[in-house]
Amino acid sequence: MNSAYHRRVPTPGELGSMTSSGLLGTSAVGHPALLVPLGSTEQHGPHLPLDTDTRIATAVARATAARLGADWLLAPALGYGASGEHEGFAGTVSIGTAALRLLLLEYGRSACNWTPRLVFVNGHGGNVEALAEAVALLRAEGRDVGWTSCMVAGADAHAGHTETSVLLHISPDVVRSEAVVAGNSAPLVDLMPALRAGGVAAVSAVGILGDPTTATAANGQRYFADMVDGCVRRVLAWTPNGRGMLA
Repeated sequence: MNSAYHRRVPTPGELGSMTSSGLLGTSAVGHPALLVPLGSTEQHGPHLPLDTDTRIATAVARATAARLGADWLLAPALGYGASGEHEGFAGTVSIGTAALRLLLLEYGRSACNWTPRLVFVNGHGGNVEALAEAVALLRAEGRDVGWTSCMVAGADAHAGHTETSVLLHISPDVVRSEAVVAGNSAPLVDLMPALRAGGVAAVSAVGILGDPTTATAANGQRYFADMVDGCVRRVLAWTPNGRGMLA
């Protein structure tokens, strides 16, 4: 399956394809709720594109919206995040936690003027601090906002087996198979002191935490299905914790 992330066409159920007047009546309960993919622009080793996190978040949010039905719309992705740990690698563009927090806060305040419920679907771990702070404040202000991440149990950390497998499933043509090399596969907890001090470059010269040489599209299909199933389940349950994360 190809996500068509890079081949944008007008699609029913996507906010960017709607008109303002056309929004009313698309949902049985009034204006539709909104799924907002949140990713990053950062290095993902020599074999994956800079927008890997955004691609995954967009594909998961799109599939989730399709499962949830007409009461939900897919918003255009937010493609920049807090990626300071990847500075030192060409192509990384990080806006930092403070700027991302403000962006999410103002996004939620504006969108919630018309949408009854909003979910940020996050594809990058570095965004979590900003998400938790912004969504907690939005909820304290009385807005029905939550967030969830594209999660797979036992996943490696960055540009390794998990992310490479998912990209082989949703966007196989962007994976540079000839450039795949193994990265640092040590447990993340063991790497954290060096990561905090010097970023990913301090623990992996190629920018990979994990081993993409074992990645397959079949694994990616399973991981992607788990991500979508989890996202759908958490949205339907709608039990945000004190940080706004959907449980």
